[in-house]
Amino acid sequence: MQNRYYTPGIPMGWFQVEYTDQLKAGDVKPLKYFGKDLVLYRTESGEAVLLDAFCPHLGAHLGHGGKVKGENIECPFHAWQFSTDGNVAAVPYAQRLPRKACLPKWTVKEVGGLIMTWYHPEGGEPKWDIPDEIPEWGNAAGERNEMWTDYEIREWTIRTTNQEMAENSVDSAHFHYVHGATNMPQSEAEVRDHVLRVFSNTGMETPRGPVPGSVESLAYGFGIALVRFKGIVETLNVACTTPIDAENVHVRFAFAVNKSAGANVAKGVGAAFVKEVSRQLGQDIPIWENKVQYEKPLLCDGDGPIAMFRRWCEQFYATPQQEAAAE
Repeated sequence: MQNRYYTPGIPMGWFQVEYTDQLKAGDVKPLKYFGKDLVLYRTESGEAVLLDAFCPHLGAHLGHGGKVKGENIECPFHAWQFSTDGNVAAVPYAQRLPRKACLPKWTVKEVGGLIMTWYHPEGGEPKWDIPDEIPEWGNAAGERNEMWTDYEIREWTIRTTNQEMAENSVDSAHFHYVHGATNMPQSEAEVRDHVLRVFSNTGMETPRGPVPGSVESLAYGFGIALVRFKGIVETLNVACTTPIDAENVHVRFAFAVNKSAGANVAKGVGAAFVKEVSRQLGQDIPIWENKVQYEKPLLCDGDGPIAMFRRWCEQFYATPQQEAAAE
């Protein structure tokens, strides 16, 4: 079977595993990301914890029937309890705790209503951070910004990789030929370490004539991008793409609209905007799911800064891409 990609399927970085309001105190959820089975839970005091899922005792999945007991999670099979650091905390029928019993713990950060985790294929510590807050959502203390609507969420599972999806942001020509844009926006791209900024002047036709606008995307690695649209109404898309395995990703778009023009305007414009962005993503999906990734594509002027984008991408793989392609 032909390998569709020359880059590894799962890059390192910060990735979303859930929304904050979807994980209440005492909740336990089974997850599958990065080719691994995981368990996400929230302790009674409110801490979000992500661990490898299988109990080291006899292999039960803690996400299926596991229970939160104070700050611990209890295995559904023999009631072994594990603390938030993954170490065994209690075995109800044992005289001595098996100290080697532990579950790998994942680094978790909650920001802007998202639960994020750090992934490194070799288990390395975070090499960079993500913002402590998303201003349109609220501040780092969790206080909401009342000038913006609550998130309107859309989700997809797509047979592709993070890099393949992210490359669209700098692929100027496809906006015209895939999405029917009346003009091909010329993107300005710049990199600052792990952050990619892409800015495009855009416009929108309305019954009253054309309205100028812009799109600015700030991507913090492959896992999260803050995409800000200005035009009729300011709109934010918190775009998160999390690898399920080497060939499939879980995409979450969370839209928020500025309410300065009024709640009804925000609601109407927001609904139309969500519909349009979702339509465009739907047009991209069959291309992503059936294309191959060339290591040395034939590019021409007008394609956009794809070569620069790919050089930026190299930092998100733990091994050189040449070695990965040869494996």
